[in-house]
Amino acid sequence: MVGAACALYAARAGLDVVLVDRGAVAGGTTGAGEGNLLVSDKEPGPELELALLSGRLWADIAAEPGIAKAVEYDLKGGLVVASGTDGLAGLEVLAGGQRAAGVEAVAVGADQLRELEPKLAEGLAGGVLYPQDAQVMPTLAAAHVVRLARAVGASLRTGWTVMEVLRTGAGAVRGVRTSGGEIHAPAVVNAAGTWGGELAALAGASLPVLPRRGFVLVTEPLPPRTVRHKVYAADYVADVASDSAALQTSPVVEGTAAGPVLIGASRERVGFDRAFSLPVARALAAGATRLFPFLEGVRAMRAYLGFRPYMPDHLPAIGPDARVPGLFHACGHEGAGIGLATGTGHLIAQVLSEKSPDLDLTPFRPDRFLEEGL
Repeated sequence: MVGAACALYAARAGLDVVLVDRGAVAGGTTGAGEGNLLVSDKEPGPELELALLSGRLWADIAAEPGIAKAVEYDLKGGLVVASGTDGLAGLEVLAGGQRAAGVEAVAVGADQLRELEPKLAEGLAGGVLYPQDAQVMPTLAAAHVVRLARAVGASLRTGWTVMEVLRTGAGAVRGVRTSGGEIHAPAVVNAAGTWGGELAALAGASLPVLPRRGFVLVTEPLPPRTVRHKVYAADYVADVASDSAALQTSPVVEGTAAGPVLIGASRERVGFDRAFSLPVARALAAGATRLFPFLEGVRAMRAYLGFRPYMPDHLPAIGPDARVPGLFHACGHEGAGIGLATGTGHLIAQVLSEKSPDLDLTPFRPDRFLEEGL
């Protein structure tokens, strides 16, 4: 998704773009996501600024003829709930900081929760509603963003594996060697997601991207708007920001345009282990039924997993790599890559065009880990 967005905005800026993927469009981590476009789970700071920019750009794309329906763009809003008074107090502090940064965050009393979500569990302390949260169907979104990029001149090469980053005698990038042949260019954008570290290494640069595995349960189709918002427990934000490699689960429940309800979220660093985990599935189901007791009587049709591109400070690498002239990075977004893709692509296109980016890229600097030895 991030690569597709980089291609779209770079092509719209008038650059000659070739998008390369070793598999099919959305065949990797993009296709294993929920398609969330969130501000609710971002603490005030650079990632939230990027999320707000990205949300505006997603809305612009969705406003183009036929796109909103094609990608199942749904400005459904997010509802974060707290089970007790301590959790609610922490949630209100977070929401206050987010409001100061430009987020619309509406306090919801305990007596109002079931007006927003009639099937929500009783006895919750309250929550916060985030009207700016939205969702797309990630595989459809990636495919249509690629289509938009190709419509303005970008080329697509699927099934081509990048095997080498070509460099001049002075060390500057001059293209890539792929399984389908060489592609010559003065700039290479590393949008390889979870495999961004491996691609960076081909160019002689280090980038500490690690896979963080997550599972999603998919229920049988339910009537539209059975679950009206993206609903999750307040501890989800803490799990997103955690550095722990151990398994963490926090309930996240949301409906889809097609009917099934998606249930997450789990996080663990176990390398690229694709083995199914019954304990994780049970933990996700238990968390979901605590939020929505009616789900006890709903069948889970399937489960799938993906690998989020985790970075030690939870910020993506965006922008030029000072160590390798011509190398740019757009990876390491962890579980927020779908939502942050548009802003990332927009910023990459600006720096490729030698324009001042709309956001300060210093916090996203790819070589920021050098002083930490990472």
